[in-house]
Amino acid sequence: MAIPVVDLAEFLSGDSKRKEAFVQALGKAYEEVGFVAVKNHGIPDELIADLYKYVQEFFSLPLDQKKKYEIPGMAGQRGYTSFGKEHAKGSDAPDLKEFFQYGQEARDNYTEEHYEPNVQVNQVRGFNPTFDAAYRAFEKSGTALLQAIALYLGLNENYFDQYVFNGNSILRAIHYPPITVKPKSAIRAEQHEDINLITLLVGASADGLEILTKQNTWVPVTSLPEQIVVNVGDMLQRLTNNKLRSTTHRVVNPKEELWHTSRFS
Repeated sequence: MAIPVVDLAEFLSGDSKRKEAFVQALGKAYEEVGFVAVKNHGIPDELIADLYKYVQEFFSLPLDQKKKYEIPGMAGQRGYTSFGKEHAKGSDAPDLKEFFQYGQEARDNYTEEHYEPNVQVNQVRGFNPTFDAAYRAFEKSGTALLQAIALYLGLNENYFDQYVFNGNSILRAIHYPPITVKPKSAIRAEQHEDINLITLLVGASADGLEILTKQNTWVPVTSLPEQIVVNVGDMLQRLTNNKLRSTTHRVVNPKEELWHTSRFS
């Protein structure tokens, strides 16, 4: 399924007609599908490439070294979460993934006690500075998209800014390792909805992501490598009284002949 495609450059063009057309296209897509592919999203290709490089380097470390960055009592909000620890709500089978989470750093009048500190990965040079730069880039693009959503809802364009600036967004790097034993029921990420306002996803051009349609059928999502996929989360669905859809989605296992492959997102 080719999800709707929108061009963020239209919203930022300075042309009122192009901006309004973007707002309507985005809003309609979120009402009908809950997912869009965004081109010209403003996140530099070089930054995404660096992020993938350091993420792959980190996940290639031996497990005992990665576990040094797993913080007890944090529920995975910062640092590393090892393979098989996360379950989707209502599922007994663990997701076939490991991940690393990076969060907000204090800015302006906010002090460090507002946030848990990010975990410093000293073994991978460039890891934390790249994560911080990526966090800011995703935050900037996400803010623009939320401004468009606000206009679609008839709100002040900057309505959602208060939830983004110095907010508690998370940058999550996920590794789906090769499958070595046939799973009984587990898949890479069991069906779920995201809890946040919106999710910005890099790497959806790889096979595996599926969404549940209004007709209650699972369809694969396809996008181009230069696009990011952005979906509505539960918070935004609630704030809009279900006008915009927090669509159920999952990441399925590859065909058996591709079990040896990893997937990053």
